[in-house]
Amino acid sequence: MGSFSAIEPGTDLSRHARDLVRMHDAVIGGGRSPLQPRAVVQRSWRRVLGSGLNPDGTNARALLSIDDVERRRRSTPLADVIVELEQVISAVADVSHLLMVVTDADGVILWRSGSAKVRSRADSLGFREGAVWTESAVGTNAIGTAIAEVAPVQLFSGEHFEQSQHPWYCTAAPIHDPRTGELLGVVDVSGPALTLHPTIAALVETAVRLAQAQLWRHHETRLERLRSSAAPLLASLSGPVLLVDDNGWVAHTSGVAATKRIAAPRGDRALTIPGLGLCTPERIADGWLVRPAGAAVQIAMDLDLSGPPVVTVTGTEATWRTPLSGRHAEILLLLQRAGTRGLSVTDLSSGIYGDPDHAVAVRAEISRLRRVLGSVVDGRPYRLADSVQLSLTLGDAERLADCAFVRQSASPAVRALAGN
Repeated sequence: MGSFSAIEPGTDLSRHARDLVRMHDAVIGGGRSPLQPRAVVQRSWRRVLGSGLNPDGTNARALLSIDDVERRRRSTPLADVIVELEQVISAVADVSHLLMVVTDADGVILWRSGSAKVRSRADSLGFREGAVWTESAVGTNAIGTAIAEVAPVQLFSGEHFEQSQHPWYCTAAPIHDPRTGELLGVVDVSGPALTLHPTIAALVETAVRLAQAQLWRHHETRLERLRSSAAPLLASLSGPVLLVDDNGWVAHTSGVAATKRIAAPRGDRALTIPGLGLCTPERIADGWLVRPAGAAVQIAMDLDLSGPPVVTVTGTEATWRTPLSGRHAEILLLLQRAGTRGLSVTDLSSGIYGDPDHAVAVRAEISRLRRVLGSVVDGRPYRLADSVQLSLTLGDAERLADCAFVRQSASPAVRALAGN
């Protein structure tokens, strides 16, 4: 624990702070210093120096409105665990002269608690609810740098970019959604630099583990509540069925191999579920019943590339249109050209990015595409679902080779369709 600490046990904090301030002034000023910044600090300074921020004081702070902060609080899952997080430091906050802040994934401070005396000092620094503490806004700081590095960060005194932050230490670690790995926000513990203790890093790590464990328990509780409320209806049904929440997390399965999650259901569109085929979602209470729509049902999908990509889908009972990102349009186009043989994750990585080393990015894009269109793409290999018929609209272009979208694509495999 605490492997990201900025100090070692027994460090003379006053001397180390003076050394770091001298290092900061020399390195940021383009000179030489016998003491070199740690790798994480060096990377951050390199990013920040290109942003136009001034290291000699405090850069302008922009505060979000109270209404915007409240809206962000309501929309983040971290609202479910903020009480537990505050309890982690409540017993030691005043005596240890520290603050804990919790931000969302954008680096906006949503909650702040701790020593009243230190809160007052933090106000003058703009370190308060509604402030944005990304690197691009306030320079190298533990919150912004933890977001940039996607890793825990501790900074001490002169390791901060702004001189006004040199009297402080800050220790931050990202909180991720335990279900998806998505970044939810950051927990940060900060205080006067000369009060930094080697155990602070472990305290922050403990807070993050607690938050992620609590988030998982809240998730399981919600699924159990959904199962209980739907139990009488489920008992009356025959045939395969899934019971899922609004985000597609599966609370119950019957007649189909268990799965953890499907695409988030929408009332206006069908879903293709591996093992069930084309399905229709039915709203019940706080979730959805998902059942097969029938073997003869097909989804007709048209990808319009005559301008910004748009998909038109005709399902069982409704027709709807939705814009697509260029990347998602490229994926659909390549899968349509591949036909039933499909494409492996390596094939798609090479086709989209030009090399086979972007498998993680490909899987993430497929996941996002399924959230937009439903589960129209099967896996292993990736291919359009059997129930999906995809056609293309090219506008004035008579051939793919003449289509501006194809010719200007960043994807090597898509450009190859135009002979580029």
